Amino acid sequence: MILGVFLGLVLSCLVLLSLWRQSSERRKLPPGPIPLPIIGNILQVDLKNISKSLRDVSICLISKVYGPVFTLYLGRKPTLVLHGYEAVKEALIDHGEEFSGRGSFPMAERTNKGLGIVFSNGSIWKEIRRFSLVTLRNLGMGKRTIEDRVQEEAQCLVEELRKTNGSPCDPTFILSCAPCNVICSIIFQNRFNYKDQDFLTFMEKLNENVRILSSPWFQVFNNFPSLIDYCPGSHHNIMKNVDYMKSYILEKIKEHQESLNVANPRDFIDYYLIKQEQANHNQLSEFTLEHLATTVNDLFAAGTETTSTTLRYSLLLLLKHPHVTAKVQEEIDRVVGRHRSPCMQDRNHMPYTDAMIHEVQRFIDLVPTNLPHEVTCDIKFRNYLIPKGTTVITSLSSVLHDSKEFPNPEVFDPGHFLDKNGNFKKSDYFMPFSTGKRMCAGEGLACMELFLFLTTILQNFKLKSLVHTKDINITPVANGFTSLPPPYQLCFIPV
Repeated sequence: MILGVFLGLVLSCLVLLSLWRQSSERRKLPPGPIPLPIIGNILQVDLKNISKSLRDVSICLISKVYGPVFTLYLGRKPTLVLHGYEAVKEALIDHGEEFSGRGSFPMAERTNKGLGIVFSNGSIWKEIRRFSLVTLRNLGMGKRTIEDRVQEEAQCLVEELRKTNGSPCDPTFILSCAPCNVICSIIFQNRFNYKDQDFLTFMEKLNENVRILSSPWFQVFNNFPSLIDYCPGSHHNIMKNVDYMKSYILEKIKEHQESLNVANPRDFIDYYLIKQEQANHNQLSEFTLEHLATTVNDLFAAGTETTSTTLRYSLLLLLKHPHVTAKVQEEIDRVVGRHRSPCMQDRNHMPYTDAMIHEVQRFIDLVPTNLPHEVTCDIKFRNYLIPKGTTVITSLSSVLHDSKEFPNPEVFDPGHFLDKNGNFKKSDYFMPFSTGKRMCAGEGLACMELFLFLTTILQNFKLKSLVHTKDINITPVANGFTSLPPPYQLCFIPV
């Protein structure tokens, strides 16, 4: 009895303390819906579709009370939410340095330990990002040399698709191998056969981690990090998968160390090892082997799954909208023909195809709430004082689905990126890769891959659905970390 009363008093004190702390914080931050003790506003957010939930909440707040800058408590800590193009641009571009921190992502903190290019901060992040951008340019990023690699891989992809003999197939695995092999050629110098068992296992680990990261339950764990260690669930597989991938990468690094020629670097790992040797005299150097393994793992994760998921969603949308597919294939026949491979120069003469690819990226809203940002110093933003260390969510959904810029934003329509004369029309609201200092370093490569892979597929095959177009489901099955398309099958019919 006494123990029960004591526990009740302790719990009451914790609740009151939580309320007091939230009240004190809320007076300094932009307003928002009233949070509950401990769990905050988590019950007001649809964990199955966080992006839609934030859009719905935001619309309500904008029209009635709060505006495009407001505070949510996803757990006990306050999160600044930026809704709409103007707020996102003002933060990430106009105040890019102040909003350039990487916000809390507990699972990544456990796996990456503050290293790598995606989840690091401060001088570590600046140094490795600068090195990575320079090295990727040296290896041909944005140049003809990378284009040649992508074209070669596109032909390998076509040959794999031919082996299906027009039978129904799930394209998930094949479409993952192609962009992964492009990254392999940059990181390891060479590509892998689609039947290579080590390559297959590596791909499976990547795929599984993205599925887990995008699940509703993982959003709970990420906002209540203490649950990660104590609750059973598939999230524990993330740690095992990352350990496997890092071990695989470290084996490749060891092979490179044994065959390194400083005068003739072959790939990203060689450039890093050379930089490491040059920095050996500096005991505080960021260039450690652990940092290299984490950075390479980041490049694989960012450069493989985002592109392969977009490719998979592209084919699903093309099945759903055969009139769009017909227009794209007509443009390919007219500009490229059947006797040579598509190249990036063709894109300038293919406005409808270019518009279709942009519309896919806009419509699927691949990373709906962006990766979390963090304020690097106290800053006055729109008359609010935002304390250093505040987590910031920038709703890319609200930008990509802005009805003023994109009429009928919930409808898939390449016309969103075409002017009245049928020419391609750029939009400042096109932010699938985010914007500002944390913008995806591989945007150029991803855009090249999407154009060359899709045009090469459509040049060689007709897409056949197994069901009527009206029965094709295009609703994402997960919409947390990334938006994943539902599983489907199709037939690749040679032309």
